[in-house]
Amino acid sequence: MANYEFSQVSGDRPCCRLSRKAQICLGIGLLLLIASVVVAVILLWPRAPLVWEGKPTTKHFPEIFLGRCLVYTQILRPEMRDQDCKKILNTFKRAFVSKNPCNITKEDYEPLVQLVTQTLPCNKTLFWSKSKHLAHEYTWIQGKIFTLEDTLLGYIADDLMWCGDPSTSDMNYDSCPHWSENCPNNPVSLFWKVISQKFAEAACGVVQVMLNGSLSEPFYKNSTFGSVEVFNLDPNKVHKLQAWVMHDIEADSSNSCSGSSINELKLIVEKRNIAFACQDNYRPVRFVQCVKNPEHASCS
Repeated sequence: MANYEFSQVSGDRPCCRLSRKAQICLGIGLLLLIASVVVAVILLWPRAPLVWEGKPTTKHFPEIFLGRCLVYTQILRPEMRDQDCKKILNTFKRAFVSKNPCNITKEDYEPLVQLVTQTLPCNKTLFWSKSKHLAHEYTWIQGKIFTLEDTLLGYIADDLMWCGDPSTSDMNYDSCPHWSENCPNNPVSLFWKVISQKFAEAACGVVQVMLNGSLSEPFYKNSTFGSVEVFNLDPNKVHKLQAWVMHDIEADSSNSCSGSSINELKLIVEKRNIAFACQDNYRPVRFVQCVKNPEHASCS
């Protein structure tokens, strides 16, 4: 038999050995992997939404939003039929979904106001304060004057409620912040401030404001008109502000064009190099009031 020599193989010697540097790198890699898994679990673990005292997002909000957008662009203002309502909705939602509703900024709504462009005719802008329903009744009948709610974004959002939550990419249908919860930068309040500012900046010619003369302060400095709109009228485009101080037919007159409240507004406007005029119970608007109260003495 032929003689064969076999080399001895040690049973306790590993086939390969990692260097100390490789072992350290492997250990660090494992630690990073574990840390990543822990962070992912924390981030993805379902969290309860924040609880607020205000009304929740309006039910069927997306459907209402799209429906109003289509009615406005296809029926009420067909000159705006090229607006993409689905894109407007998605851009609108990106301003506040998945965010703490008390930390919304004006910049969050900037893509929306840049997307929706609407040119309004000069001399056809009507602001209002504490007289919303009467102002809207008048513009509905008149047909050619615009309040903020007669613009596309204002029409869509009027009387709706909405907010998001950091725990979900959907809207919060359980609760939203109330103004009294020390939450001034909530999605709804900030939205109206942003589009109110844009509305005022776009106004031109003679602009009107309808004020409630049955209140002790027809011009209220903390209202949207008193704190945002009047200060964003462009003196280079607006040469006159015409105030209509309307009194409820069934209520006593508390104030008029000669009152201190209106005089305060006059000083603010004239200081900004805009002419000011005021009229008590502007007759065309009074006619609208008289439709509901035809037998009242002031309607004869």
